[in-house]
Amino acid sequence: MQHKIDIIAEIGTAHGGNIEKARALIEAAAEAGADSIKFQWVYADEILHPETGFVNLPGGKTRLYDRFRALEVSADFFAECAKIVHERKKKFVCSPFGIKSLRALIELKPDAIKIASPELNHIPLLTELSEIRKNVPISVIVSTGVSRLFDIEKALEILGTKDVTLLHCITSYPAPEDEYNLRVIPNLSQIFGVPCGVSDHSLDPVLVPSLCAAVGGRMIEKHITLSRKDSGLDDPVALESEQFSLMVHAVRQCEACFRQYGEGASEYIKRELSSEYGERIEKILGSGIKTLAPSEKENYRRTNRSLHFLREMKSGETIKNEDIGVLRTEKMLSVGLHPLFLPEIAGAKLVKDAKNGEGVTWAHFIQK
Repeated sequence: MQHKIDIIAEIGTAHGGNIEKARALIEAAAEAGADSIKFQWVYADEILHPETGFVNLPGGKTRLYDRFRALEVSADFFAECAKIVHERKKKFVCSPFGIKSLRALIELKPDAIKIASPELNHIPLLTELSEIRKNVPISVIVSTGVSRLFDIEKALEILGTKDVTLLHCITSYPAPEDEYNLRVIPNLSQIFGVPCGVSDHSLDPVLVPSLCAAVGGRMIEKHITLSRKDSGLDDPVALESEQFSLMVHAVRQCEACFRQYGEGASEYIKRELSSEYGERIEKILGSGIKTLAPSEKENYRRTNRSLHFLREMKSGETIKNEDIGVLRTEKMLSVGLHPLFLPEIAGAKLVKDAKNGEGVTWAHFIQK
């Protein structure tokens, strides 16, 4: 392994809209040894329908849509975050969740743009990013949680493979280490001809990152928090700064093994970990075949994007672009058509009534 693994500290929305907390998180990530520091640019309307459902939070039952609305901050907030990150000589990375946030993010000239797993099939977002990349060279990181090979293939058909890194991921919080199937990392890299790493939602700071390094991973992303007891959506599965430092140290030790032992380092790292973790190492490495992990199977097509009505509509009405959203279905709403079919239904006439938030299906347009 002749490369340095890029370690991303995922702050996400853990700042809670407070710039001083964001600064503290950036400082913690930098001190812990992260190479890149990542945020999430949230506009609730780009992610969820208002009727998506509720989540149980310490303060009681809250509409998930309202929880995301509370995470919205201004472009100036992210500009200040980018400035602080660059002052610490780290790379500023951010995830947009729709075209509006993507266009605003591009104005800040990030070091990389991250497409989160649920947006892997957000065809309009990927298409817009592809068009932007024709004129603005920008690195792209793509997470592949809750996806099949088809989903990855389609995304890369749109984005291309130049300056793109894939991150193997399990969309479950926390994700069980034993389901990670890390041998898929070199396989994905070979299939698609791009570097690959891992976006890790497991709780152990050492296991998955070290084994990612052992199988040749080029990038590792993990959430960071000031405290797991904080109220951020991802804080319970994030690493506190001391744990994040431990992870970085473990990964750098793996890199040192490759410098000393060459390709034999992979087996050396596995043996060292086996002495502490036993037979779990083989389970975590897995078969190398890309499949949905057991813990994320029920999320497929619900966490991903599908087409939803944005208003109540009557039979006989014609679909306009503003009538349809490319949204996460989540648990309450019915699943709609794949976003690939958005051009097919634009201008189509309904043959049955549609509820606000309902998933768009062929039955809305085809008379039985």
